[in-house]
Amino acid sequence: MNDHTDAPAERHRLDGRVAVVTGAAGGIGTAIAQRLAALGAGVALLDLPRAATELEHLRRTLPTRGLAGVCDIADPDSVAAAAERVHAQLGGCDILVNNAGVLGRHASLDGMDLADWDRLMDVNLRGPFLCTRAFGALMLARGRGSIVNIASIAAGKPNASPAYSVSKAGVLALTRHTAVEWGPRGVRANAVSPGFIRTPLSAVHYASDEMLQWRTGLVPVRRLGTTGDIADAAAYLASDAAGFVNGQDLIVDGGFLETPLMHAQPKADQYGGHGH
Repeated sequence: MNDHTDAPAERHRLDGRVAVVTGAAGGIGTAIAQRLAALGAGVALLDLPRAATELEHLRRTLPTRGLAGVCDIADPDSVAAAAERVHAQLGGCDILVNNAGVLGRHASLDGMDLADWDRLMDVNLRGPFLCTRAFGALMLARGRGSIVNIASIAAGKPNASPAYSVSKAGVLALTRHTAVEWGPRGVRANAVSPGFIRTPLSAVHYASDEMLQWRTGLVPVRRLGTTGDIADAAAYLASDAAGFVNGQDLIVDGGFLETPLMHAQPKADQYGGHGH
């Protein structure tokens, strides 16, 4: 493993490593897969069967070796089969990015459909656990590895989808537990919590110009996040540059979570008088 005497750029490289990215067929997952491959990693692209065509197209565009595989992360047999294929074709796993997830319907706690709750928990929490266990076994066998879980700022702040918030809070708890239990065995685990990121999955939140402008105005850097912003964070945590970072949640939200008191001030006083 590289140490602090190496050139900074080299510590960010992932040459010779194998990365697994779930939910790789679009949005944040695709951006992460492309970034890891650009840094030298071979990438196993996993997603649901309906995304098989998109996965294969993405695989062909990457500059490194890889595979495109179908996987239902909520199904232990499907996850086990994917792990076996990655081991057989790519030789193991050094990096796991638990990115696959679904958004919850807006609902109140007392009005939420139980089937919706269960679906969110199956994909957003059971899925990362199953993948951590299956692909983590390949890392533990090597005595090294890095797990990056894609969580959300909703994990710590209630919003209009209680199941989504609770599932992502569980992801953070899984991250911390994995970091502490597997750290002595050479495997780090960290999370990235995106803020307002414009993707096909979140497009419904920006269907109107009013909503787009409103949300943008709540972010101090005055823009929404991009999939590349999240890919940069995930690539850092996967690399040796983050070799002493373990059990952490890297919030990538342009400063949004720091703004409540600022927005409770008269508009003329917000942002030191430079808010608009």
